[in-house]
Amino acid sequence: MALILALAFAIAVLAGAAAQAQIPGLAAPVQAQEAEGETAPAGEETATPVSPELEALLGVLEDDAARARLIEALSAAAPEAAADLAAQAEEAQPVPFARMIAEQTRGIAEEIAGVFAVTGRAIDTVGALWRDVSMDDVERLGRVLAGLALVIAVIVATYLVLRWVAGRIADRLARHRHTETWIGRTIFSLATLALEATALAAAWAIGTFVAVRWGATGMNALNQQLFINAFVMAEGIKLAARSVLRPRRSSLRLFPVITDTAAAYWYFWIARTTSIVVYAFLFVAPIAAWNVSFTAGQAVRVLAILTACLIGILVTLQNRDAVRDLMMRRAVNGENDATAKFMAALARVWHIFAILYFVALFLIWMTRPRGALTYMLGATLESVIALGIGVLVASFLSRVISGGMRLSPDVKQRLPLLESRLNAFVPKVLHVIRLVVLIGVLVAVAQAWELFDFLAWASTGVGFEVTTALISAFLLILFGIAAYIIVSSWVEYRLNPDYGTPPTARERTLLSLFRNAFTVTLVVVVAIMVLAELGVNVGPLLAGAGVVGLAVGFGAQKLVQDVITGVFIQLENAMNEGDVVSAGGISGVVERLTIRSVSIRDLQGTYHVVPFSSVDMVSNMMRHFAYYVADIGVAYRENVVEVKQAMQEAFDLLTQSEEHGPDILGPFELWGVEALADSAVVIRARIKTAPGKQWATGRAYLEMVKQVFDARGIEIPFPHLTLYAGEGKDGSAPPLRILAERATNGAADASKPQVPVTTDAEAVESISANTTGAPEESGAKA
Repeated sequence: MALILALAFAIAVLAGAAAQAQIPGLAAPVQAQEAEGETAPAGEETATPVSPELEALLGVLEDDAARARLIEALSAAAPEAAADLAAQAEEAQPVPFARMIAEQTRGIAEEIAGVFAVTGRAIDTVGALWRDVSMDDVERLGRVLAGLALVIAVIVATYLVLRWVAGRIADRLARHRHTETWIGRTIFSLATLALEATALAAAWAIGTFVAVRWGATGMNALNQQLFINAFVMAEGIKLAARSVLRPRRSSLRLFPVITDTAAAYWYFWIARTTSIVVYAFLFVAPIAAWNVSFTAGQAVRVLAILTACLIGILVTLQNRDAVRDLMMRRAVNGENDATAKFMAALARVWHIFAILYFVALFLIWMTRPRGALTYMLGATLESVIALGIGVLVASFLSRVISGGMRLSPDVKQRLPLLESRLNAFVPKVLHVIRLVVLIGVLVAVAQAWELFDFLAWASTGVGFEVTTALISAFLLILFGIAAYIIVSSWVEYRLNPDYGTPPTARERTLLSLFRNAFTVTLVVVVAIMVLAELGVNVGPLLAGAGVVGLAVGFGAQKLVQDVITGVFIQLENAMNEGDVVSAGGISGVVERLTIRSVSIRDLQGTYHVVPFSSVDMVSNMMRHFAYYVADIGVAYRENVVEVKQAMQEAFDLLTQSEEHGPDILGPFELWGVEALADSAVVIRARIKTAPGKQWATGRAYLEMVKQVFDARGIEIPFPHLTLYAGEGKDGSAPPLRILAERATNGAADASKPQVPVTTDAEAVESISANTTGAPEESGAKA
C-alpha cells in the first residue's frame, strides 16, 4: 500500500518536472539570473557574449601565417593523439568483474559519504527561503497572486459546479440495479469517469478562455498558464485515484475487496500528496524562482519532496500491522512453500524497506534533482515488475512442487513407475529453477537501481563466458535427466507384460542390465561435459581416472573378478531374472542381476546377494523343460504290475486336469522297480513338464497316486511297532497280570493315596517306546 502511494506522488512529481522542462524560459533564465546575481526583467532578451577563446581562434584562422603554424602544430601532435586513442581503446576493453564490483562499491561509499553534505545543503536551502525573502519580494508575490485571482476563481468555481452536477448524475448511476453485476458496475464506473473527466476538461477550457480573453499578458499570462496546468495535472491524478477507489460510491467500485474505510483513507493521502507535489513543482516553485530567487524556488521543491516523503513514512507506520497480517496470511493458513516463507519473512521487515525507500528518494533527489525523479520512478517500476514476475513464477513453481506430478490412469497403467520417477526429479529441477528466478529478481533489482550492471558484465569478457557456461551446464543436466527418464520409461514399458509382447526372461535380464549400464554411462558422460563447460580441463581428469582404474584393478581383484565372471555369465545366458537356480551354495529365485552380483531369495524368504566371484557353478532349474522324478514305495505283498497300472491311472487323471495338464510336455515314463528297501518296494517314474512347473506337477501327481492306491487297496508302507512280552524256557508266554492292590476297606481306601493300575502289556509298551532302533518288519508276532 505504501508503495502505491509512493508511485502516485512519484508520478505527480515526474509530471511536474517534465512540465517544468517544457516551459520556455523557465530553467535557463533563472540560471543566468543566479549567475549574474540579479533578476532579469520579464520579456527582455539578452545577447549572447562571445568568449575570448573564440575571438582568439577567429584571429588565427584569418591570419595565413598563424594558420600555417597551427596546422604544423597539429601534425606534430598526431602521434600523441594516436597514443591517446590507444589508451582509450584499452579503457574500452571489458572491465574485469572484480574491478567492476570495486568501482560500484566505491561509488556507493562516496554517495553514502555525501549524505551528510546533502542534508546540510537541504537545510541551507530551506533556510534561504526565509533568509533571502524581503518585503519587496512579498509585495511582488502579492501582485502576482492578485493577477491570478480571476483565473483561479473562475476555474475552481467552474470545476466545483460541474463536478457537483456530474456527482448527482453519478449518484443516480450508483443506485442503478445493474451495478450488482461486475459488467454493469464496470460500465457505470466508466460512465462516471467520463462525466468527471468532461467536467475537468470543461473547467480547463473555460479557465483558458478567461485567461486569454480577459487575462494579462507577459509574465502574468505565463503564471496563469502555470496554474491551469498544475490544476489539470493535480485533478487528473485525483480523478484517476477516485475511479479506482470510489470512496463515496462503493457500488461503482471495481474492486469490492476494498472497504469504504480503506478507500477513503487512501484517497485522502493520495489527494493531499498529489496537491502538495504538483502545485509546488508546477506553480509555486516557478513563481518563487522568477519573482524571488532561484534558491527560493528550489527551497519550495525541497519542502514539497520532504513533505511527501514524510507522508509516505507516516502512512507506512500506520499500516505496518495490517500489511504484515496480509503478507503472513498464507503462512497462517498452514501453507509451507517457499513463497509463504518468503512473504512471512518479508512481513516482519517490510516497513523498514519502505522507510528506506522514501529516505533514498529524498537523498537522491537532493543529489541529482534533475534526473532523480525519472531515475526513481524507472527503478521503482522495474523493481515492482521484477518482483511481481518473480512472485508469480515462484508461486506457480511452489504449487507444482507441493502438488507433485499427476499422470492419467492409462499412463500410470502403462508406466507404473513414471509418476514416482518424475516426482523424484522434477521437484528438484523446479527448486533449482526457483533459485534461478530468485537470483534473476535480485539481479534485475540491482540493475534497475544501478548497483550492478549485470547486462554489460554478462555481454562482454568474463561475464559472457561465465553466464554461457552456467546456462550450458544447466541445459546439459536437464538433458541428462530427460534422457534417463525416457530410457527408464521405455525399459519399464517393455517389461510391462500387460502391453505389447510379453518379455521373456532373457529380455527382462538384458533390459535391466541395459538400464543400469546406460545410467552409469549417462552420469559419467554428462558429468564430464558439465565440467568441460565450466572450464575444467577434462584431459588430465580422464588420464587420472585411467590411473585410478588401474590401481583399483590391482587393489580390488575380487571386484574385477566379479565383473568379468558376471560378463561371461550373461554372455552364456546362464541365468535370468525369475529363474530358480543354485549358485554359490544358495538355491532360490533370481530377483536381480547386475554385472557384479546376483540376488537370490530362497524358500524361507531370505534375500541373498551372491557376488559372481564366489560362484563356481550355476545350476538352472528353469531352462527349456524339467522333469519330476516320482519314487513310489509299496508294501512287499503288493503286485508290482498292479502298482504300475495304478501309477499310470494316476498320470492319466493328472493329464486330464485343467490346472496341470497343459504343463505336461511328454508321455509318462514308467521305469519300474528302482530299489528293494527295508520296508518297501520302490517303483520309479518320470514326468516331463514345462520349466518351473515340475514341483507343482509333482505334488499334484502324488495326490492322484494316493487316491488311486486307496481305491485299489494298495498299501503304502509306514513304520510299525512290535510288542514282545517274552516267554518261558518251555516256550510258553507268561500271562498278563494287573498290578494293583486290592482295596479292603472303601473308607480307608478313600483316605489313602491311589496307586495307578498298570498291565504287563502297558509296561512293556512303555519300555519299548523309550528305546531307539530300527522298527521290526510288519507282520511279526506279538
